[in-house]
Amino acid sequence: MTTELRQLRPDEWDDWYASVERVFGGTPEAPEERALWRGLGEPERSLTVRDGSDVVGTAGAFTFRLSLPGGAVVPAAGVTMVSVQPTHRRRGLLREMMRRQLADIRARREPLAVLTASEPAIYGRFGYGAATEAVSMTLDTLRLSVPALPGTDAVRLRLVDPETALPDCEKVYDQLVAGRPGMLARQPGWERLPLLDPEADRDGAGPLLCVLAEVAGEVRGYARYAVKAGWDGGGPDGTVVLRDIEALDPAVHAALWRYLFGIDLTSRVTVRNRPADDPLLHLVDDIRRCRVTVRESLFVRLVDVGGALAARAYAAPLDVVLEVADAGCPWNEGRWRLTGDGRGASCERTDDPADLALSVRELGSAYLGDFSLSALAAAGRVRELRPGALREASVAFGWHIKPWLPHGF
Repeated sequence: MTTELRQLRPDEWDDWYASVERVFGGTPEAPEERALWRGLGEPERSLTVRDGSDVVGTAGAFTFRLSLPGGAVVPAAGVTMVSVQPTHRRRGLLREMMRRQLADIRARREPLAVLTASEPAIYGRFGYGAATEAVSMTLDTLRLSVPALPGTDAVRLRLVDPETALPDCEKVYDQLVAGRPGMLARQPGWERLPLLDPEADRDGAGPLLCVLAEVAGEVRGYARYAVKAGWDGGGPDGTVVLRDIEALDPAVHAALWRYLFGIDLTSRVTVRNRPADDPLLHLVDDIRRCRVTVRESLFVRLVDVGGALAARAYAAPLDVVLEVADAGCPWNEGRWRLTGDGRGASCERTDDPADLALSVRELGSAYLGDFSLSALAAAGRVRELRPGALREASVAFGWHIKPWLPHGF
């Protein structure tokens, strides 16, 4: 039979999602998790490939808003649930879906596409560049301590049911989005994702808990976590499994970490996703006891080079001509003059000689200010055509705070 690529119909979602589950390990998700993703799913933005009655390929997108250097929050397509069944590999189905999807994103006037990758090697050839990092930590709380900062004693901590605390937590989260590139301004329904807590996925930990941090009656921070009990020959050896922690000022941040470090019958805190410049790393007295690991997180793809580069601010004045290669989105090919500073930018077509040559993938990696153009040039992925242009552009594309994606999709 011949395959057919088309938009997903709402009544096909269950079979479509089951196909995704098979590719990603075959274990059906908990009913509450499946229900959440069904509610968040956008069939009008989802593609299905069918071979007769069988779903053999999938690709979806969420309608997001992403924060950029300078505080702008712009539309972005959150690419998700991309799969091809093993029976239909190496037939060009993935390439066909990705091209169709990029054309749709352009038609919607979204300048960016973003994704998290289960296999990063796949997406570079479609123009996606690793653009943020995530830090995982296992913190030895028996040997580490967090000092009290000025104002910490004024912070009131209160255990609250996570559901009840959700509006207060979202108010804190919303205030942080514009200040850090790479964060998602949560659309309606997405506030439920941090509360997802199927018992089957707890790995022996208890239910999700939430502590609110208040100053003068105002919620200024929160932490959501669970406790995994443990015992060894010397006594209690439990683990605090931290889901997320956010704070609006250093005193609240320190107070929350001091609380987590002091939970009874535990000797460590584990957390899987924090920014690469998390201030905790500068609070503790021995970073080696934090057992830090770093990996890439968000991948960025410029669908509209001119619109995307003009949307962000730059750390230093910049006037550079970029020669951009983009086989996947040919409308991006060619030379672009980018001028900008901390207040904003413009990016227009030009016939002037190029200063730097690179592909759209490198622009994606440098876009949020984490990976430098100079580092990419040292790897042979950016070519300097005008002496001095690489240093100027690398400084300007950087940012004073690391980009970070707070949760997957």
